[in-house]
Amino acid sequence: MRDEIEGKAEEVKGKVTSDKGEEIKGKIRQTAGKVRSKSREIRGDIHDHATEQREQKGRDELRKSDDRQG
Repeated sequence: MRDEIEGKAEEVKGKVTSDKGEEIKGKIRQTAGKVRSKSREIRGDIHDHATEQREQKGRDELRKSDDRQG
């Protein structure tokens, strides 16, 4: 989020001062921030999915164990 805000500020500064380099640098920083945010979101989704799978496997193993004993 910080990169997105700083990038937007750089972009606006570049537009106000007619500095294309600064404007582009700001857009790049914004994009980098969005990519980082999305990658954190995906990493969290993967972690959640892996946790769900482990929990399901544990429940399945308990059921199998109960079936054998019962």
